[in-house]
Amino acid sequence: MLELSMHILDIAQNSLAAGSTWVEIRIQEDLPADLLVIEVRDNGRGIAEAMLPRVTDPFVTSRTTREVGLGLPLLKEAAERCAGCLQVRSEEGRGTTVVARFRLDHFDRAPLGDMGETMGILIAANPNVDFLYEHRVNEQVYVMETREMRQVLGPVGLDDPSVLDFVRQDIQMGLKKIGAATFPKIMEVLR
Repeated sequence: MLELSMHILDIAQNSLAAGSTWVEIRIQEDLPADLLVIEVRDNGRGIAEAMLPRVTDPFVTSRTTREVGLGLPLLKEAAERCAGCLQVRSEEGRGTTVVARFRLDHFDRAPLGDMGETMGILIAANPNVDFLYEHRVNEQVYVMETREMRQVLGPVGLDDPSVLDFVRQDIQMGLKKIGAATFPKIMEVLR
């Protein structure tokens, strides 16, 4: 996948397929530590303990529609290519947490991509699921939470096109405001 947002979309879709009613997506850019952390946490069915050590094997999947599962293996490869790692924690009946760590300024790190579009897709396709998206750049934070949005919007649904346009634009502007999704050291060299 060319952008990390596509990995996030894939992992979140796994959460939804596992019956999650809430999904947290947290991204942290720690500039001094040169660290990018992506965490997706859900309250879905979870993964059986026996299956957990094999979730990054592309030929092991719980799906019955196909015999391969590439989402987690591709994310693991992307993280390791950038001096990072992938961790998957899960408990049956309680949910799963996927954490990918990358060296933030690694030359081979894929760009974050369009998180506004990614969240818009997730919300539009799943308007009754609660999503939390938090993005930190050092001490600056952007947060979007659908529970809060539902309270403000009242009878207007989260899948309303005007709401989705607002979500996309708000995320894009919010991330720009906090200086998210850049390659800080590489950008200094290029200037």
